[in-house]
Amino acid sequence: MANGLLEPVIAGTDDGVADRVVVGFNWTALQCGPAVGLAWSPRAMDGARSTPETGTYAGRPLRDLARLVSSDNPYERSIGLAAANAFWNRPSTAIGDGDGLTPWATDFDALGQELRRTVVIGRFPGLDAKFPGATIVELQPRPGEIAFTDADSHLRTAIHVVVTGSTLVNGTADRIVDSVSAETKITLVGPSVPLCPGLLRRPVARLAGFIVTDPDRAFAAVMEGAGAKALKRYGRAVVMAPT
Repeated sequence: MANGLLEPVIAGTDDGVADRVVVGFNWTALQCGPAVGLAWSPRAMDGARSTPETGTYAGRPLRDLARLVSSDNPYERSIGLAAANAFWNRPSTAIGDGDGLTPWATDFDALGQELRRTVVIGRFPGLDAKFPGATIVELQPRPGEIAFTDADSHLRTAIHVVVTGSTLVNGTADRIVDSVSAETKITLVGPSVPLCPGLLRRPVARLAGFIVTDPDRAFAAVMEGAGAKALKRYGRAVVMAPT
């Protein structure tokens, strides 16, 4: 499967070996020394399936595992992305605290226009307060939301597109990036997002990821099926944008 968006992530992942790998109910976690990378865990309904290599991913170099983001199997893509994130999602002077769920415009009129032309891919808590009037797109839409298959026209006219990091695993991220205009700014959001400077290429303008600060408790939470809210206790949300 092509995953051109993540090419800089794969190319830059270098040092380290996976000490342990857990594929949990909601998240996949991979530890390399003190660093932990996370990625959304897909289900069988998403096409995920274990492989003959299952049980042997730990002990392999991160650079080799990161190449799995191009696998046809979402299960392997989640492991590959977690490996890349164990390399990239570490404390750095290039990042700051924040969840990335903010508009770009500050002027009142420009803000109103941006919010009317904001598209959010995936549900986030508190969306109505953060992006009132935005178009919400989901693979399985609820009333008032747009199906992903019907999202192209909304993406073409969007000023701001907020994209959940799970799209990097389910294979939809490249289509989203290819569907927007040259003026669109994309924010990638969630623990699955690699904090790789090479990802900040038009139209991707902001990375809002997660750094694990308590590896043992984070792993325990992943093994017990923790959601994103529970994981927040064991790390911090951070933002990277061009300087």
